[in-house]
Amino acid sequence: MKACIFGAGAIGGQLAMRLARGGAEVSMVARGEHLDAIRRDGLRIVLADGEWSERLPATDDPRELGPQDVVVVTVKQPALPEVARTIAPLLGPDTPVAFVMNGIPWWYFHGHGGPREGQRLDAIDPGSAIWNAVGPERAIGGVVYSAAEVVEPGVIHVENANGRLILGEPNGADSARVRDLAALINAGGLNTAVSTTIRDEVWTKLINNIASGTLAVLAQTTASGVYAEPACEAAARTVYAELMKVAATLGARPSLDPDRNVARSKALHHKPSILQDLERGRPMEVASMFEAPLAMARIAGVPAPMTDLLVTLAVLRARAAGLYPAKDKAVVPKLLH
Repeated sequence: MKACIFGAGAIGGQLAMRLARGGAEVSMVARGEHLDAIRRDGLRIVLADGEWSERLPATDDPRELGPQDVVVVTVKQPALPEVARTIAPLLGPDTPVAFVMNGIPWWYFHGHGGPREGQRLDAIDPGSAIWNAVGPERAIGGVVYSAAEVVEPGVIHVENANGRLILGEPNGADSARVRDLAALINAGGLNTAVSTTIRDEVWTKLINNIASGTLAVLAQTTASGVYAEPACEAAARTVYAELMKVAATLGARPSLDPDRNVARSKALHHKPSILQDLERGRPMEVASMFEAPLAMARIAGVPAPMTDLLVTLAVLRARAAGLYPAKDKAVVPKLLH
């Protein structure tokens, strides 16, 4: 199977390595110094149980790679317009595209059923660029758990030894294309499951990302540093309760255990990726990780005052750093098209 990783950062680089070790013919789309280092020295992954190095084809021009059997997009949400603009050469007639990304996904209401079926999310996919360039029928949802960071160009450090990936069709089908992709990644050593309720998995991770991410951005410290403070733990638990109700009202059933989440976070000496972006001056995933879930609460008609406060403060922090544009006066923009 020919597989291309579009966005060979902390998550994408890991998945490229796993797919290659699982037997796939892997290539990567990357950029900048990270791409230069991969071309020069190969890609190196530093794991809890050792190091892996691989030399895999990498480019910043997808036209050099041609049509793939599967594409895995692992960029952050602000890069989606660039993906939409350049992904076409990688797509054959039936090439599926797995989006392994944080936050509310652009395809959320595709295959959802009910009155919002097919609704597009302007705040996440401006102008329906990805919707039109890729097409929701190609989309596979992906949720990944891995504390990882690009520590220098070409080198990825993975802190947790028990990372996992969950893949699923937006319409809940148990498809061969998802099972085949999961089998390759499993063969490469990353625990990968197939879900027929992928939105449940999206919300399960997202709720913790919002609680931990907003507080980490405001405090500029690790998850363990945030949860060491009783007031921060109490605020996070309130966010859990608010957003669990939002998800349920929208038909999702996240399997989130607040006690377990708090315990894990207290032991996680890792800065969330959105804080890494703030500290390194990179565009932040504010729209998909913070604004969209809060907008979903308003769509659902569920009050979420603590989430509203933390999201508003985190968005203002991102704007103050010049890493998220103020498109209008409101923190939460219009979500739906």
